[in-house]
Amino acid sequence: MGTVKGMAHMESVENVRALTFDVQGTCVDFCQPLLRMGDTVNRAKGLAVDWGALSSDWRSLYRTVLDQIIAGQRPWLRVDRIYRETLDTLLEQRGLSGTFTTAERDELNRIWSSLEAWPDSVEGLARLGRRFVTSTLSNAGMRTMIAVVKHAELPFDAVLTAELARSYKPAPAVYQLAVDYLGYRPDEIMMVACHKYDLRAARAFGMRTAFVARPLEFGASAKPDIAPEPWFDVYADSFVALAEALSV
Repeated sequence: MGTVKGMAHMESVENVRALTFDVQGTCVDFCQPLLRMGDTVNRAKGLAVDWGALSSDWRSLYRTVLDQIIAGQRPWLRVDRIYRETLDTLLEQRGLSGTFTTAERDELNRIWSSLEAWPDSVEGLARLGRRFVTSTLSNAGMRTMIAVVKHAELPFDAVLTAELARSYKPAPAVYQLAVDYLGYRPDEIMMVACHKYDLRAARAFGMRTAFVARPLEFGASAKPDIAPEPWFDVYADSFVALAEALSV
């Protein structure tokens, strides 16, 4: 499969009736909103914090907690609380604990509710929605995901998140939500994501997979893995290209 705008194995997707989407990174850009917030904070407080590095470490700490919950090493906790807890950890590690009040930390944490759509997301989702049922399938909490969808004006038919399963991707229980709530078999549902771990788990569950490359997910200097894989049912570089590949 070449690195073209959009390519699909049509025999594997002809029965697809619904598309479920990862959101953070796939539908919305979290890097630039975080960096802009960081610039504002640095100016206001006279700091020189590298918010690109800080946001990367923040995401890493968050993922560690998710994995601990999946492994049963910690009780379930909603994502917004995980981000807030790991922010405290991060500030402590960087010697910034005395720099931010509790209220300021709460405000920093709210950035995860006001992320911005990628330039192709709204148009692509609108096109895809003409033919398919479309839904989020995110690790974020329901309240946060509703806020993100409204803020970014993403035209989804439904909002599903891992909170409903009290687990996190890549646990199978999260993908089961799409079957239970959308009413289709796994092979009639396509998982759309820019993260290969997510698609591997969805494929193992029996879903179809669409990889949408987001080379700027972590900023201009990062090098995320966006190479095509032979097991993807669809590979695309935007939601518009995904719609074209699916003949919408």
